[in-house]
Amino acid sequence: MRIGLVGFAGSGKTTVFNTLTGLNVPIGFGGDVHLGTVKVPDARIDKLSAMFSPKKTTFAEIVFSDIPGEHGAEHKGLSGKALQQIRDQDVLTLVLRDFDNPAIEGKPDPAGDLEAFTTECLFADLAMIERWLDRAKKERKDALEISHFEMMRTTLELEKPLRSIPPNLLDRSKLTSFGFLTDRPLMVVLNRRESEAAKPMSAEMLRRLESLHAAGLVLSASVEAEIAVMEAADQQAFLDDLGLTESALTRFIRTAYGLLDLISFFTVGADEVRAWPILRGTHAKQAAGKIHSDLERGFIRAEVLTYEHFIQHGSEHAARDAGHLKVEGKDYIVQDGEILHIRFNV
Repeated sequence: MRIGLVGFAGSGKTTVFNTLTGLNVPIGFGGDVHLGTVKVPDARIDKLSAMFSPKKTTFAEIVFSDIPGEHGAEHKGLSGKALQQIRDQDVLTLVLRDFDNPAIEGKPDPAGDLEAFTTECLFADLAMIERWLDRAKKERKDALEISHFEMMRTTLELEKPLRSIPPNLLDRSKLTSFGFLTDRPLMVVLNRRESEAAKPMSAEMLRRLESLHAAGLVLSASVEAEIAVMEAADQQAFLDDLGLTESALTRFIRTAYGLLDLISFFTVGADEVRAWPILRGTHAKQAAGKIHSDLERGFIRAEVLTYEHFIQHGSEHAARDAGHLKVEGKDYIVQDGEILHIRFNV
């Protein structure tokens, strides 16, 4: 999963990136995108790894991208380069300043910054759609395809993001090459001063995020960055002082998984214990393809065991004897935490 962090000048975006990744990218670096890979913590993988003692343990991963801006504090805009860079992300994360920054004139205006970002993305997508429609009429494109683009244009003209269009009305499999900004899942991070880190978002902001089909998260990046480099034993005490129960990274990952509706299934053995993130509702044959294309192509069946039953009985053999091992076909919908063994023939 690729998550791109974007924000206007002084928002603390790079501090958020450093907090989440443990890196130390200089503030206001400019230039190229900086990347940081983070393992997704999962106590179930820890437990399975302890039981199997495999040669390799592989957690799900998130790649964070700190996307540089080429805009000043006086300009609520994103450069063309930045807009292109965020098209490559699976999830967009907009960092909003909600703290006083001596380098930035005026009080923080997170609601205004959210609207400025939303408007830019709407206009960028609308321009792309209008160019496509102009060409389509000259090239006599398929009428159904044209109708879909006209529906998207109408949605944007109503100031609604493309992500608001239900899947049954828009076949997104044909749109991947466009990289529409408002069709990307959106997380909004409200970056606050330390004293307000545990204060929930306002009802007004929550309503606006709901209308944008976006998810929200509150944190204080400056203090979370300090906590992130502490010994694990000391971290919880500082979180308690802030009125928080979990680190920014844990809260961020949970929000991202919920936004994308992701779950994880597991493969286990002496060679490797591994978590595989998939969309909720993925069929067994598609899940097999996540492991290797040969497994999807030659899929015969999936042997399925829940994590809870495996832990309860201590081994696959004992769980099978207890009647908990299921044999499922290609259309079986994989559930969170299931351990899969794929039978295939190519």
